[in-house]
Amino acid sequence: MKFGRPSSSEPEINLIPFIDVLLVILIFLMLTTSYGKLTQIDMRLPKADSSQQDNRPDDIHVSVSSDGHYVIQKNPLNTSDIGSLTQALSVAADHHADALLVISADARASHQAVMQVLEAAQKAGLQHITFSAQARTTTTTLP
Repeated sequence: MKFGRPSSSEPEINLIPFIDVLLVILIFLMLTTSYGKLTQIDMRLPKADSSQQDNRPDDIHVSVSSDGHYVIQKNPLNTSDIGSLTQALSVAADHHADALLVISADARASHQAVMQVLEAAQKAGLQHITFSAQARTTTTTLP
């Protein structure tokens, strides 16, 4: 009489306790995890309800269109690279010692197009920069 297991059978791995432990860990993690949105930033953008600013003769106006074209002092720029933008800003600021750069960008203009204007202004030596905004229209409804 042989007592014991036959030597030819392979060892058996029971997966049911392993799956039970994984489910308990999964339930524990689901219950203790906070689902707050940590990647969002609470931001309040400024409103443009101020009065119309006076135009000074030494202002340099740069307009950025929605497709990335630039207009400096009512003169369209043929190319949109930083070198030609820097040169055009230098020429426009040549006559004014302490010129103010006013950037008017379309609402659909890319962020990159506005950043190129800022970079070109830095290279041209312009230190006073502002952005123009369209005044808000208020509508009232009658009851």
